[in-house]
Amino acid sequence: MSNNCFHCLESVPTGFNTTVIIDGSAKPMCCIGCQTVAETIVAQGMTDYYKFRTVTAGKVEQLIPEQLEWIKSYDNEDIQDEFIATTDDVSEVLLTVEGITCAACAWLIEKQLLNIPAIKRVDVNTSTNRAMIQWHKDQTPLSNIIKSLLEIGYKAYPFQVDIEASQKQLIAKAYIRRLGVAGLMTMQVMMFAFAMYFGMFSGMEESFEQYFRWISLILASPVILYSAMPFLSNAINGLKAKQLNMDLPVSMAIFGAYGASSYATVMAVGEVYFESICMFTFLLLLGKYLEFRARLKASEFTANLQKLLPLTARTLDENGHEHIIAAKKLKLGDRVLIKAGETIPSDGIICSGSTTVDEAMMTGEHLPVNKYMDHQVFAGTVNHDGVIEILINKIGQNTLLNQIIKLQHRALVTRPKLVEITDKVAQWFVACLLVFASLTAIGWYQVDPEHAFWITIAVLVATCPCALSLAIPTALTCAVATLTRKGILIKQSHVLETLPQLTRVAFDKTGTLTQGRFSLDAVDLLADSLSKKQVLALAAQLESYSEHPIATAFNEFTPAPRNLTNIKIHPGCGITGKDDNHNYAIGKSGWFNSKKSNAQATFYIDQQPVANFYFVDEIKSNAANLISSLQQQGLSCHMLTGDASNAGQKIAKKLKLDSFKVGCLPEDKQSEVKRWSSQGEIIAMVGDGVNDSPVFNSAHLSIAMETGADISKNTADVVLLNSDLAAIEHLLTVSKKTRRIIKQNLALSLLYNSSILPLAALGLVAPWMAVIGMSASSIIVISNSLRLLKL
Repeated sequence: MSNNCFHCLESVPTGFNTTVIIDGSAKPMCCIGCQTVAETIVAQGMTDYYKFRTVTAGKVEQLIPEQLEWIKSYDNEDIQDEFIATTDDVSEVLLTVEGITCAACAWLIEKQLLNIPAIKRVDVNTSTNRAMIQWHKDQTPLSNIIKSLLEIGYKAYPFQVDIEASQKQLIAKAYIRRLGVAGLMTMQVMMFAFAMYFGMFSGMEESFEQYFRWISLILASPVILYSAMPFLSNAINGLKAKQLNMDLPVSMAIFGAYGASSYATVMAVGEVYFESICMFTFLLLLGKYLEFRARLKASEFTANLQKLLPLTARTLDENGHEHIIAAKKLKLGDRVLIKAGETIPSDGIICSGSTTVDEAMMTGEHLPVNKYMDHQVFAGTVNHDGVIEILINKIGQNTLLNQIIKLQHRALVTRPKLVEITDKVAQWFVACLLVFASLTAIGWYQVDPEHAFWITIAVLVATCPCALSLAIPTALTCAVATLTRKGILIKQSHVLETLPQLTRVAFDKTGTLTQGRFSLDAVDLLADSLSKKQVLALAAQLESYSEHPIATAFNEFTPAPRNLTNIKIHPGCGITGKDDNHNYAIGKSGWFNSKKSNAQATFYIDQQPVANFYFVDEIKSNAANLISSLQQQGLSCHMLTGDASNAGQKIAKKLKLDSFKVGCLPEDKQSEVKRWSSQGEIIAMVGDGVNDSPVFNSAHLSIAMETGADISKNTADVVLLNSDLAAIEHLLTVSKKTRRIIKQNLALSLLYNSSILPLAALGLVAPWMAVIGMSASSIIVISNSLRLLKL
């Protein structure tokens, strides 16, 4: 029996004779921890893990009671607000998982967690060591999920930004270590190689020349077996997943050349090219490191958002005394004092004072925003010149800042169709490259056997389609970062693909084309039973339950002191409620089969119209410029509004819209968009109300205003955080620029591959030149994409 543990491959202590039956044979274990994990893997029917793992599992340690208590602390509701988001009874958490080394680890983790009935979905990212988990929190606490991972040897804890930053530092340090080893050894090997090339050792006995070959082999081995090992590991993992990735031809070139040179050294026959292999590996690593730094720059905006939050907050108790606490410990309802120049620690409502706030980090608008009593302020924004007190109304994952980070993360993780296509093309390209390299080797072996191997190596390296695989993802990452910086939040991956294809844009009216800040212009009483004051009081009370922009026009009136019950929102119609004596409603004119008028709202008692209301709502200052610009770009502009009054017609004529439709119910807007779509039109819908949510699902692209209803923002593909129509034009500009850069990237990568291939096959490209060409093509593509960050 082997003296090493089958699970972690460490030595088994003397006297410890525990075994676990795996695939029909007894396997030795070194400790109770490894035994427990192995037994769990066998019991769950997941022994294939041992077949497909490329790196041995880490040694498992038994948890002490203090550690178990720490894990249970993650079930605390106050603590969970920091890292768990819940939507429609489904909770989502991003875990950092230690010990993930290969695809087999991801497979094992997913199999283990999906055995828990409460878990709906598990996505494991082996490159970042993170797992996104969706589950029913009321059925299974988070601590059980973490313990389940511990049972199979993986330590997990909620992801934190500072941990991600440290992980990136570790990756950068690993690159530098490998580069250092490769660079140092390459210089030593090159010293011997140049001396031999230029005849400095001429006249030397053959045994001494063989001696220097052995020294070169020893010096080159750390470069190949350490610095170049990630390329081989990635290639093997790809083959196990039945995929041909970019590292396969590179690995074949490096390890094939190393094997051939080692054979020549041991057998004392032929030529050795240790200096070429080392230089090749060094240049390849340098290119990968520069690529890593460039991609890091493209995504650093999102990573830096979380760093905007302050570490401490100044809370006020009931007596007005100040207490400095950690910002992460803020709770809902806490009263926080924020002085001039300080960063707001969490989302809240101003309950005392007034100020101006810099919201540039969210909206892209650098002018300070005036804030008064009852105004919402957001975590990460900066209080300019006033002293304010706020009541915390959102914490943790529910703050706007964390919502932006989460939504952007999803947009970048979800793969657009175009990326999937290029990945498939790249795989086929690699397959064709391997075939072509084989034909090149056979052909040159017939002509010049001595150089056939190295020409084949040059073909493998020079034509590796690394630039092709980077052409689209880097451009999309840079574009999303730029738009987020400008206050445009991309929620879906298809947005940048769909925008350049648009032919028609439809707008809601209220709050979209207009300011959405209504003021009451006139009241027309239709019955003598109530006075104007009584009607306004009843309407104000009913509208206090509504999120519709018209409801704000009644904020200046004192609500009636009636106990209304059975409050219901009727999208596209209005709102209803009742007391002990009557049913009340306020909504569109002509509701309940009553006579229609051009009023923008009508008040009903027992389904009978009692009063008509007329409002004033000004058109947004930049609406006309946007419509004109869109029409100049060949897009037709239309308005679909639920307002049945003549206000819609006036606005449509003033803005010179191509068409308009008033008095639309949600299903009317939806059917109109579907009709346009059936005619081959590609439609974007811009809105902000509850009644826009259904039509958002029918449009090819949906854009919501931050000032709009939550349901419309949740449904939309894009959210304009500054609610500025001018952002739509910027969105179109960036999307078209992104499309151009993607085309340029694809053209550059394909031009490089198509031109270098015949040159390499003809023996005109040395292996070291091939490395420089491949790395340069990747860096050029990334640098071209980085231009999007400057828009």
